[in-house]
Amino acid sequence: MTRRFHQHSLLGLKQQGITLVLCLLVLLTSRLLSRGQEVENAGPPAPKGPSSIKIDVDLVLVNATVTDPSNRFVTGLEIDHFQLFEDKVEQKITQFSNEDIATSIGLLFDVSSSMGDKIGRAKDAAIAFLKTSNPEDEFFLLTFADKPSLDEEFTSDVADIQNRLAYKGAKGSTTLYDAVYLGLEKMKQGHNPKKAILLITDGEDTRSRYSLVNVRNAVKESDVQIYAIGIVNSYYSDFAQGRSGRAILEEMTEITGGKAYFPNSVYELEDICTKIAIELKNQYVLGYASTNPAKDGRWRKIKVKLNAPKGLPSLSVRSKTGYFAPTG
Repeated sequence: MTRRFHQHSLLGLKQQGITLVLCLLVLLTSRLLSRGQEVENAGPPAPKGPSSIKIDVDLVLVNATVTDPSNRFVTGLEIDHFQLFEDKVEQKITQFSNEDIATSIGLLFDVSSSMGDKIGRAKDAAIAFLKTSNPEDEFFLLTFADKPSLDEEFTSDVADIQNRLAYKGAKGSTTLYDAVYLGLEKMKQGHNPKKAILLITDGEDTRSRYSLVNVRNAVKESDVQIYAIGIVNSYYSDFAQGRSGRAILEEMTEITGGKAYFPNSVYELEDICTKIAIELKNQYVLGYASTNPAKDGRWRKIKVKLNAPKGLPSLSVRSKTGYFAPTG
């Protein structure tokens, strides 16, 4: 009798244990389904990284660089110190930031034959530029000689770019226009709202498929700041002779609010690259919704003016010169 009772007791405990496990499984499944429903209703996660600029399809963003008479960057200004005009009509600045926001950067590097004696220093300068980046920046590498070549897709690892550049020799002609055009196309895949290109070359175009007109229009249509370094280091340099190559780089960069530099020695390259990198980190970003509702695709001129605080010397401001209105 005692033995039979013991057997029945064990059987009862087993049945109770199975029942308890089943209850726990039901409860766990219910909670997982409920959690899944909450995640589905919550939508995609918010993007990472701080930013004081809200991106809107109708928002026009303008990067502004402010310098003093000694060409030093001026920080600490507030929204009230700026006025912004579109086709001479003042616009209300609704977004403002002077933070170092994440940037998508394209490095366009000339590896044509005329770069032979300069390429080592130019590589070092380009890497010095990239190493000043913040962790959320991303870069791609496009080299050009007889034709442009996308050597490295967007990456946040400077070492990836450095490794690709290390094995690049100098040979061939210069497809400058093709490189700029394709660089602007590639920049459309950038993940950050702020975008910039650093172009390093020592001569003007010699054999591109795209024309100067094509490139000029592409520059105007993009929202990418272009900085160019035209290396002047020999008697046969196009930039040294003051030919059209110099004017073309100046025009391209001015449209975008960037700048063209023409160092007389390769030893100046690293300092210039570092200066460009610092400028990108010390810009003001102004955002506004245009008061012009027309979707006519026409070029609209932009002008930024400063109302500097009292006591400061005369300040200069540089920004892009305009943009194409939307169409449709």
